[in-house]
Amino acid sequence: MAKSKIDTGNETPGKPASEKKVKSAVKKPVAEKTVKKPAGSPVKEKKQSSDNGVATGSSLKNVEVYSRFTDFDISLFKSGKHYKLYEKLGSHVIEFNGVVGTYFAVWAPNAHYVSVIANFNGWNRSSHPLNVRWDGSGIWEGFIPNVGNGETYKYFINSTTGEDLEKADPFALRWEVAPHTASIVADTFYEWKDGDWMASRYGHNALGRPYSVYEMHIGSWARSVESPDEFLTYTQLADKLVPYIKEMGFTHVEFMPIMEHPYYPSWGYQITGFYAASSRYGTPQELMSLIEQLHEAGIGVILDWVPSHFPGDAHGLYKFDGSHLFEHADPRKGFHPDWKSYIFNYGRNEVRAFLISNALFWLDRYHVDGLRVDAVASMLYLDYSRNHGEWETNVYGGNENLEAISFLKEFNEAVYSHFPDTQTIAEESTSFTGVSRPVYTGGLGFGMKWMMGWMHDSIKYFSTDPLYRKYHHNQITFSLIYAFTENFMLPFSHDEVVYGKGSMLRKMPGDEWQQFANLRLLYSYMFTHPGTKLLFMGAEFGQGNEWNFQNSLDWHVLEYPNHQGIKEAVKTLNQLYKDEPALYERAFEGEGFEWVDGGNSNDSVLIYNRKGHDPADDLVVVLNMTPIPHYNFRVGVHKTGTWAEIFNSDAAKFWGSGLENPAPVSTETVNWHGRENSIKITLPPLGATIFKRVKVVPPKYELKK
Repeated sequence: MAKSKIDTGNETPGKPASEKKVKSAVKKPVAEKTVKKPAGSPVKEKKQSSDNGVATGSSLKNVEVYSRFTDFDISLFKSGKHYKLYEKLGSHVIEFNGVVGTYFAVWAPNAHYVSVIANFNGWNRSSHPLNVRWDGSGIWEGFIPNVGNGETYKYFINSTTGEDLEKADPFALRWEVAPHTASIVADTFYEWKDGDWMASRYGHNALGRPYSVYEMHIGSWARSVESPDEFLTYTQLADKLVPYIKEMGFTHVEFMPIMEHPYYPSWGYQITGFYAASSRYGTPQELMSLIEQLHEAGIGVILDWVPSHFPGDAHGLYKFDGSHLFEHADPRKGFHPDWKSYIFNYGRNEVRAFLISNALFWLDRYHVDGLRVDAVASMLYLDYSRNHGEWETNVYGGNENLEAISFLKEFNEAVYSHFPDTQTIAEESTSFTGVSRPVYTGGLGFGMKWMMGWMHDSIKYFSTDPLYRKYHHNQITFSLIYAFTENFMLPFSHDEVVYGKGSMLRKMPGDEWQQFANLRLLYSYMFTHPGTKLLFMGAEFGQGNEWNFQNSLDWHVLEYPNHQGIKEAVKTLNQLYKDEPALYERAFEGEGFEWVDGGNSNDSVLIYNRKGHDPADDLVVVLNMTPIPHYNFRVGVHKTGTWAEIFNSDAAKFWGSGLENPAPVSTETVNWHGRENSIKITLPPLGATIFKRVKVVPPKYELKK
């Protein structure tokens, strides 16, 4: 069994958490061990005799004094440095004195009384009270015999303020299917078979490798034709999704939040169960199987992670123990005006430990290859979406949220120290300095940052009628001024195809042919621009309707050749991206890009070189942003010899006009674009063409030498 581990200094090395023996905080000697039971399995009591005065299976109380916490655990928790809280807090099926049961532990420092209410006790608030620890940690805990996996439960909390609350478990590994809100006792045991991927995934996730991401929403990617209102399960999804992504050539898939969320229209961004995979689509093990199959196909998995806010549902984290436990009490820091949700208190040690443990949980237990962190900009600034007087400055009089900045740095340090072969990606839209720079140089420590400015400028430019593009030339060239200040990912994400913004296809101007040609040109521009790539589902085949999370994608449009053409173009671009080192080796270095002609606004033509480590891999990219073809168009090149067209977005197989350069072209000693040599090519309408120098093969007699 392969299992990633994080060492906090008190675990048995090399052994899964669910198989470890844990030290009891009970002063009396006890005999106990952790047991794994499949979900929903019946729990049978094991009786044993005792000669040392310890309670046995026949005499256990409703709740036995028991703990998985050591003094070291508590010290780490209080200081915010415990990054494996999912091993301790929550519900865990174990065997204690010969009886299988469940250990419950919950952090509620402002509670006067805490009990477990569940199906097994008829939701009785007084029958199974937990014991508060004596060390001031605020943790309530206890062992309840004869309770196993599959049991539904909540915590009843009587606050010191007198409030009676019923809360789901913040560390529950499984929840009821919404609209039900209770937690379920479960485990994340799984016999992983992706050892080859895990051993070699650094080569897939490294910054100098191809990184093309397919962003998707699980609930609306596809649905059953027979039952369009029902979701595909993780298992059903695997049968369709894995071969599709492999066929399309994407290197990674990014799932919009799959953590448990009560409100489906939030797309998963209003999370209540941070440690639970959404039960809408199946069990934790079924999600693990999906991830494993993606790994077997050579595809990495990225999860959207939301440490920025949470909803105010009564069963969730908000006012968890009657106090502002997880969120700031001051609404100027604790309430998000845009999303009507609540902001984590990043200055509280235990909250930082909760969040960082959660990030590492998905990397550890689910073998995830990266985390895309949502809404980072909202975390960085105290005045984000706030008017004058609605926010308070930091201690230096500025608008930076110093506690959130400190948290993000610690989060990235924790991720990369425990899982150096993964990536963290920031969805951050401001000019904050050093988002993807190491913490030791003053940066936030992310591996990559979404290039939001490029996305908006590119869409705005391509939405403009080609007749007027020459007046907006700076929109399409501006990104190269700052392209290497961060490790940028180029996203065409879900946010751009909802709320009346229209689909990627319908953003394009012109008649039907021009819309499809523009879209192929836009994607060609993205795949040849420095940076990694991200495309939201449906955009890869030119869906005409904007995304509707309530329905499946419009897969039926693939019956038509124009949509098939877009799909083939994206497939070919993904393959080209992986085949040509010049497109990925120096994606974050200025040396990987060179303008040949970025100033031809009159013709709306862009020409640039992409460069790898080997000059023989260099490419020349020419983009024609108008529907006017150009014949005998001269392009300056830096090397003499023969140049061959390796990609043309106007190819007939892509539903283009077929205006290509079928034969290689030789250089002429004509100074052009500041270069001593040049070639003459045919430039297709609304088309991209890419040339590469043909390698000269020496004669046979030279090879024999």
